[in-house]
Amino acid sequence: MPLLPAPPRCPATTSTSAATLPRHHLHLHLRLPLPHSLHLPRRAAPRHPRLLLPPPAASSLPPPSPDALLPTQATGLVAASQANFMRVIVASTAPGLEQHRGADLLCVVRALLKKIRRRVLVGDRVLVGAVDWAGRRGMIEDVFERRTEVADPPVANVDRIVLLFSLHQPQPEPATLTRFLVDAESAGIPFLLVFNKVELVDQQTISYWRDRLKSWGYDPLFLSVNQNSGLGALEEMLEGQTTVVVGPSGVGKSSLINALRCNQNISEEDPIHQLVEQNSKWFGEQRVGTVSKKSGKGKHTTRHVSLLPIVDGGFLADTPGFNQPSLMKLTKQGLAETFPEIRRMLEENEPSQCLFNDCAHIGERGCVVKGDWERYPYYLQLLDEIKIRESFQLRTFGTKREGDVRYKTGTMGVKQAEPRLQLKKHRRVSRKKMNQSILDDIDAEMDDPDDDYEFGVSRRAGKR
Repeated sequence: MPLLPAPPRCPATTSTSAATLPRHHLHLHLRLPLPHSLHLPRRAAPRHPRLLLPPPAASSLPPPSPDALLPTQATGLVAASQANFMRVIVASTAPGLEQHRGADLLCVVRALLKKIRRRVLVGDRVLVGAVDWAGRRGMIEDVFERRTEVADPPVANVDRIVLLFSLHQPQPEPATLTRFLVDAESAGIPFLLVFNKVELVDQQTISYWRDRLKSWGYDPLFLSVNQNSGLGALEEMLEGQTTVVVGPSGVGKSSLINALRCNQNISEEDPIHQLVEQNSKWFGEQRVGTVSKKSGKGKHTTRHVSLLPIVDGGFLADTPGFNQPSLMKLTKQGLAETFPEIRRMLEENEPSQCLFNDCAHIGERGCVVKGDWERYPYYLQLLDEIKIRESFQLRTFGTKREGDVRYKTGTMGVKQAEPRLQLKKHRRVSRKKMNQSILDDIDAEMDDPDDDYEFGVSRRAGKR
């Protein structure tokens, strides 16, 4: 076995014999990095080095170049999710496999990503491994950098949000409309408010909602999918972007997407043409439902989130309809920023802002926000809802909560992520603690005055 080379000697000005060095100085010499001339047994290299240090949410690394991919690897876009399977559109492959670009793969998520609670969302750029090109199957091994994220519905890398409502069947409700607007404002993504079914109402109703929404601070777009009118302006805004169409059930989300896709002239040379020709349930025409005659509201037709490809590299996301966005990521400090009326009042009184920095705008002393605007009751209602939720979270989780992932340092300083076990969930209760809990229950029953009263009555009844 070769001997370790001696550590480099210090300069003459600071030379000191090893006998006079303290013990911790000797350890410093031994902890120096090993020289390259020393041959150590090599460890098996991982299949993909990006999986050594995955953050809890999504990786901050960009997708690798095609030259760095293996023949059984590919990068792509998650276009649909249903149950435990995901459809991935291939974006890049290893050299020599360019003919598979634009194809779709049926994939499952690697178990490691599930253990460390890294969600794979529709719209994520992912690394697919163990690809079976003949069977068009694979496994999602990593998630790359994520620009934006929408909570309701869960979609990643969104460029624009389209809030779609209808003027009739179902009619717009100000409370529901406010929740969707607040949710879109809190996402920090450009959004557009669109009203459908203008052919079912008169011009007076359209003017009423246009003026009312302008007082809120929005400039909506009115169109008719059934008559194919007003779609040109919307097509220009959505060109080359990933757009999510959100709204209640029955407003015509799937009909709007089908109309926008039918107006596109896709050439046969475009990779999207291959997906459209398949006419599968993932990328074909979306199923359209009807409005309930009894309640006047829409029925749930779309069951899962899917990105539908269009020309110029854009995608339209059809999402399930829901009437109550959760607003789980919104705080009581950030609620005021989601109302254009409050922002306008603060800008008008910019020299003299509210007296307190944490003003909730509910009539505090020195507040410049008055309560003489239409949506002020909805603001108070949402504020109370957020306060109740934050109070419940504080009692349940406390002020500090450990992450779901911990990092373990392995050989040569390489960090690996592993799931953090819940506290005391996988620990066996000791006999001492179990016996003590039984004794505490017995003492509690003995000290119960109701039991003593019943016991005394029964004894007196027995003496009689």
